[in-house]
Amino acid sequence: MRSVNGSKRLFEQEKNYYKRFYTKFTDYLFDDCNHFDNYAGVTIKQLKTILAWLNRDKGLMIGEFYKDFYKWKEDRASRQADIQIIALAPEQLNYLIYNQEFHQTLSPSLKRTKDQFVFGCTTGLRVSDLITLKKVNIEKIGNGSYLRQRSKKTNTATKIKLPPYAIDILARNKTRGPMLLKTISSVNFNGNIKKMIELAGWDHITPKTRNRRGQPVVIYRDDKRKKHFRFCDLVSTHTMRRTAITTLLNLGMDENDVRRISGHAPGSVEFYKYVKFSQEKLDESSEKVFEKLAKKVLKTA
Repeated sequence: MRSVNGSKRLFEQEKNYYKRFYTKFTDYLFDDCNHFDNYAGVTIKQLKTILAWLNRDKGLMIGEFYKDFYKWKEDRASRQADIQIIALAPEQLNYLIYNQEFHQTLSPSLKRTKDQFVFGCTTGLRVSDLITLKKVNIEKIGNGSYLRQRSKKTNTATKIKLPPYAIDILARNKTRGPMLLKTISSVNFNGNIKKMIELAGWDHITPKTRNRRGQPVVIYRDDKRKKHFRFCDLVSTHTMRRTAITTLLNLGMDENDVRRISGHAPGSVEFYKYVKFSQEKLDESSEKVFEKLAKKVLKTA
């Protein structure tokens, strides 16, 4: 990298150099490393940060051509496929909460997993916050019980009124120590969640896609046999928060109220993904209703 001050010829040379570098570097990320848009975008963002530091703090007058480096991202509205949001439908969550016959078929470890999973799907906490909950996070006000928590990631405080079934979950999963829920490793938790969802019968094919250069690429569970993922394969601890947010949106809660529970900032790009997902579900339901309406022809005598 050279200074571009005082020479038009050098200015053009450096400009073209950065263009060639960006093309070759992104070709390497996509073609040689097979990275997807999000990973490539994070790498480009880090590179731009370093170049800005050299320019601003180290006095290397290298120009600002790096500012034109495009940061690839998979959740942009202009792209053909976003990262999929795997979330339970309200009917599925209802089944896990209230179907006692299914609950009794599970092993003790899977019963505990289901309870913690349902609790996470209710509170909408990030899994990092959920596993660190303590009994002091529960506050009783009148006849209600509230969960108070401050997010480690965003330092945002939330207060959630717990429904009766969530209180029942806490009652039958009491711990001796200060922790609210029994500690379980993330690996075992994820594995148990997948088993529990499979036993519930939700093993339908759910193709998984990611974006590379803005184009959707199918990812297979078994690449050699071209076997797609099943729904139960894709459910994980992250599904809890996604389910909580999409359930509240799908059942009609105001977006601002949902954000107060989830801890998202106004205008959050991440929150917009949930709103978009919820809207797609609502559109699908609306279309079915209008199709039925079209068939309601008035019979004349």
